[in-house]
Amino acid sequence: MFQSIIAAFMAVITFFSGLLGLQKKEINLDDFVLEWSDEFDGDTLDTTKWQGLNGHSDKALVRKGGYLHKSMAEVKDGNLYIYTKYLEEGAGGQPAGYYSQILFTKNIYDQTYGYFECRCILPKGTGLWSAFWMNSYTMENVDGSGRDGAEIDIMESPYYGNKLFRRDCITSNVHYDGYGEDLKSKRVGNFKANNPYEEFNTYGVEWNEEEYIFYINGVETGRTSFGGTSQVPEYLILSVEVGGSNGTPDPNSWAGDISKNDTPPTAFVIDYVRAYSYK
Repeated sequence: MFQSIIAAFMAVITFFSGLLGLQKKEINLDDFVLEWSDEFDGDTLDTTKWQGLNGHSDKALVRKGGYLHKSMAEVKDGNLYIYTKYLEEGAGGQPAGYYSQILFTKNIYDQTYGYFECRCILPKGTGLWSAFWMNSYTMENVDGSGRDGAEIDIMESPYYGNKLFRRDCITSNVHYDGYGEDLKSKRVGNFKANNPYEEFNTYGVEWNEEEYIFYINGVETGRTSFGGTSQVPEYLILSVEVGGSNGTPDPNSWAGDISKNDTPPTAFVIDYVRAYSYK
């Protein structure tokens, strides 16, 4: 009986949402053609598609509250795993600390406009966050406009430890005009995914000359034309980062205190990344 009442209530909400024009758009992949993808079906990272922030070097880099090292990325069982681990002995010439990795297609593959999607399971743990995002070669141009390049954060996951409204949510954001005092930012919103730390969800953005439209599991979550959408090529990025600076975690980072993380090591598990262009 209770389930019937809930179903009826949701039907009424859906009906009136449609009347008010609030019905969420669903992505129609028939409008697109697949241009590029990595299905992670092999047993090694495809270095013709991805490189680390330090190229393919064994040297580790400082990044926010931790370090990046190529050993933290592994392809197995049809997925890419980006780990976050505390390494007592350090790695790649860096000391003990939290290690993870950033992978991107910079100088390998980029695209202007289309639909970009990642299917993944988010990493468990406070004090760290995964992201699927895009950036341009000219994002740091400061001219009051995002048309010459923007950072497009399709999905970031800093809310693992949140027990209230942001639980199981990701956040989508747009930034332009560099990373200094002229940086301009827009939070498109925080959006609920389906049990994202245990199950695969898809996160995508449709980008055209007029706007960015964000999706979870093919259903629109939000849209913006903040700054005027980027009109230049953007490359793809997968990352996990630790809150803090100079390799030292910050207990007050937006993702929380990593020392309270009760599930280390943890992994960002990616089934695929795909880039589509408009037909």
